[in-house]
Amino acid sequence: MRFLGLRNAARNEQRLFSRRRPARLLPGSFFFIAWALLSFLVPAALAQQVPPVSVTVDFAKTEGALPPIWSFFGYDEPNYTYTPHGKKLLGELASLSPVPVYIRTHNLLTSGDGIASLKWGSTNVYTEDASGNPVYSWTILDKIFDEYRDAGVKPLVELGFMPEALSTHPEPYKHSWPNGEFETGWSYPPKDYKKWGDLIFALTTHLRQRYGAEVKTWRWEVWNEPDGIYWKGSTDDYLKLYDYAVDAVVRALPSARVGGPDITGPGNEHAAEFLRRFLEHCAHEKNFATGRTGAPLTFISIHPKGRPKMLDGHVRMGMSNQLRAIDSGFKIVASFPEWRNTPIILGESDPEGCAACSAKNHPENAYRNGPLFPTYTAVMLNSIFELAKQENVHCEGVVTWSFQFDDQPYFEGLRELATNGVDKPVLNAFRMFGLLGSTRLSLTSSANIPATEIQNSGVTGKPDVSGLAVRREREVDVLLWNYHDDDLPAPDANINLRLAHLPQGAEKVLVEHYRIDRTHSNSFTAWQRMGSPQQPSAEQYKELEQAGQLQLLESPSWMSVRDGALDLKVSLPGQALSLIRISFINWLSGITE
Repeated sequence: MRFLGLRNAARNEQRLFSRRRPARLLPGSFFFIAWALLSFLVPAALAQQVPPVSVTVDFAKTEGALPPIWSFFGYDEPNYTYTPHGKKLLGELASLSPVPVYIRTHNLLTSGDGIASLKWGSTNVYTEDASGNPVYSWTILDKIFDEYRDAGVKPLVELGFMPEALSTHPEPYKHSWPNGEFETGWSYPPKDYKKWGDLIFALTTHLRQRYGAEVKTWRWEVWNEPDGIYWKGSTDDYLKLYDYAVDAVVRALPSARVGGPDITGPGNEHAAEFLRRFLEHCAHEKNFATGRTGAPLTFISIHPKGRPKMLDGHVRMGMSNQLRAIDSGFKIVASFPEWRNTPIILGESDPEGCAACSAKNHPENAYRNGPLFPTYTAVMLNSIFELAKQENVHCEGVVTWSFQFDDQPYFEGLRELATNGVDKPVLNAFRMFGLLGSTRLSLTSSANIPATEIQNSGVTGKPDVSGLAVRREREVDVLLWNYHDDDLPAPDANINLRLAHLPQGAEKVLVEHYRIDRTHSNSFTAWQRMGSPQQPSAEQYKELEQAGQLQLLESPSWMSVRDGALDLKVSLPGQALSLIRISFINWLSGITE
């Protein structure tokens, strides 16, 4: 039924596109018009047809499991969780696939009235009475965690930020980003570490009592980017904060999976040194809370970010920066015998560092609305698989720091999965990943660029035209991409796709082809064609919702397998993704996930 729904959505979208009016030349159509103008100015070298690309998938050659590292998401503003658009998006994330989806949010302990704004949220869990005694309130926090429970997602509980009554520097407390100081009272160490530990113990106890055995499947981490602007204390202050928090969590929930330090990308030496000190402390140094040696650490978290920029009037992505930070973090973890097998979570892994910075004020963020964001995401996830295998480390999760923002203009260019309840193209990349099986197959491409090469020099010459393939019982899935760091018009990649060594007896297959590009699975283009309305009618809104779903490129078709092989031709535009699903009509005995 799920796939029939996708097919029907795709057919509806095809009909909707066929009757749309030409776009009027309104200000909101800027990026669409710019793209069209660039198509006439593209250099002759790019306009020439590139040589055909050969991609071969070997059904008989498996390469281990494909872990669902993509199923992690995060955002600054926890109070968006229980707004209508937040609830809708949580439900969509939970339904991506059968694997658990984890949600990480800032500001779970921040003081305030529960009203969100950009980069701000609050729960008011901790205040003090006139005598300085703690007063705990779980009302707002429960609204957030109840939505997680009801949606079927799992929290990656971030223990932060500092309540006003505990802060060593409480005034001013609430920031007014983007105007004025950001690192206000919420970012300071506690005035009393015992009270901090007592708060974390009370919090963990409350969540265990309210949500039962489910909390044993959650993750618990301490703070956010303590090597940067989110922490106004010293390194030792953070280690003390970590020790008291983790000791409290484990006392309340002995089986808890705890970790940190969620540093900024260790591609810079300051962050790298902070990570080394943290790992050394957890392995060998005296624990500030218990007096014993070391501290519990069941996962290690780092934040790698890319660095897009404007170049000659267009966006050039900075994927190499993100991969260098990842590789450096992997190498540091692998250098500690005590921790080299410890799972790693990339706690914020994004093309750049500010989800709430719009493309209006930061033109380099224009990638966020269209197909470049999902294509970048797919290449990045595949590169992370490669680097983890190369360094022989265990990457457990990759948190995409994107959710949704209330009370913001449509397609403002914020880093989000949906805009005013309309799914953006990037969410369809995660729908594609959610449809994949878990056993990876060998895939070779004549136009593949290895992760180490992208790490060193980016994708600024020839495009990366490659993919990944997986199998499950009676099915093969092939995810293909055509990616370049430069967001410029480019010729289609003509791909000769061969599936080799298919099982004996596989004679007929059903081929389904899903696509994300400028005109498929793309609500942004649909919005531009409407004239970029900021107050779409009910009919227009419904049309945008449909355009935001994952769409078939064409109707499913039956094809014949010859001599154990299936050959397909795929024309893939620049900055686009194709998911090709091949289902066998006959039962394949002995082939399992």
